[in-house]
Amino acid sequence: MQPGKPAILPPLDLNFMPAILQSRAFSQSVAESGSGKRLIIAIERSSSSVSTCETALFSDEVGMEDENNAHAERLVKSLLWIYGGWKVTLAGSEKVTAFIKNAYSPNQLRAFDAAFMSRIYEKPFTVESCPLESAPAARESAKPVGRHLDGCRIGFDAGGSDRKVSAVVDGKVVYSEEVIWHPKTQADPDYHYREILDSVKTAASKMPRVDALGVSSAGVIVDNRVMVASLFLKVPQDLFDAKVKDIYLRVAEEMGCIPVEVANDGDVTALAGAIDLGDNGVLGIAMGTSQAGGYVDKNGNITGWLNELAFVPVDFNPASMRDEWSGDYGCGVKSFSQDAVIKLAPAAGIELDAALSPAEKLKVVQDLHKSGDLRADGIFESIGIYLGYAVAYYAQFYDIRHVLVLGRVTSGKGGTLILEKAHEVLKTEFPELAGKLDIGMPDESGKRMGQSIAAASLPDIVKK
Repeated sequence: MQPGKPAILPPLDLNFMPAILQSRAFSQSVAESGSGKRLIIAIERSSSSVSTCETALFSDEVGMEDENNAHAERLVKSLLWIYGGWKVTLAGSEKVTAFIKNAYSPNQLRAFDAAFMSRIYEKPFTVESCPLESAPAARESAKPVGRHLDGCRIGFDAGGSDRKVSAVVDGKVVYSEEVIWHPKTQADPDYHYREILDSVKTAASKMPRVDALGVSSAGVIVDNRVMVASLFLKVPQDLFDAKVKDIYLRVAEEMGCIPVEVANDGDVTALAGAIDLGDNGVLGIAMGTSQAGGYVDKNGNITGWLNELAFVPVDFNPASMRDEWSGDYGCGVKSFSQDAVIKLAPAAGIELDAALSPAEKLKVVQDLHKSGDLRADGIFESIGIYLGYAVAYYAQFYDIRHVLVLGRVTSGKGGTLILEKAHEVLKTEFPELAGKLDIGMPDESGKRMGQSIAAASLPDIVKK
């Protein structure tokens, strides 16, 4: 078999080039050349936290500059969207640094990524070079958020179509409600504040007091502040900066300056899974409108990493489908969301009405599958094969014991096929991983009730 050639191909995507195999093939070629050199990549984010990764490149004398640049570009892209950061330092290659610096400049290859990171961390995005001996050391800032169940707590979950709130007393849910709302269509941030506060006050009325507020929110959260979130899509930037970034902090202040902890909903999902499993090292992957991720490390901590897996490249085929937002190819969103189902439908011989919304197109395919239409098997088998190879790629950056897969794409028979094919890939291609981690789906109680308890458990109540 050729290096980088998958042993198991998605039946509806025969040109699939798994990131993990392409990366391994490059490293193997460097080793066989006998003239490799080290490259250390350091990504700095908020609170001066730094994550690092080391790889090998061809030495300059070999004449493999294009191959070095391509390998480094995909790796830097992956690290940025997994860890998050405003500063990239590359130690060991001035030539690769120059390529990456140009790629992340305005109007260049990765301008979107640079602008996104700059917005999140509120600093100009920079790429720097340094000698190997001066490479920044890793400086992680994971903290043991969650699993606090003492006292009277409120757990709030901000979703795109409904919001959930729970009143939790000493670990027991005494009240819970779901309310339909329309945050993505509202330009007035006061609407969001009023609706969130209404839910929180309703939960508060069911308890003798409120000791803390835990929030699970879609979007990018840094230091309890909302930096980017589709929930507030219509809010103008000036109003977003003035009234949305600190929205949960203002709610906590209104409730009597109670302790508050805000986390990305993917991290809270992973935390809920860790609580349910009674174990750590949990990577959560949600397949819905997009692909979301969350992670609880082997010590049970939330890391502060970005975990935006939708933008992490998992297919290195340059001809693979491009993400409309970033303009990049092979990103996870096109393999692990309703977009993946829509992308694969024509190859399965399923014609979808162009007038339907993406969610409606997904439902058409799932209904066909439920009725026994075997054409749909190939779609979910292909997604499962994508998943198996992607998990192996993610395992280079995450210490994983459990992968929890959820979201509307995994509903019904399709979810079963996805898991079956992912397990097959791991057992065939990565037996060392297959023996160390499992891939599964949370049950319904874990998805709903576990999420509310996990959100409520986020803040630590400081005893006076």
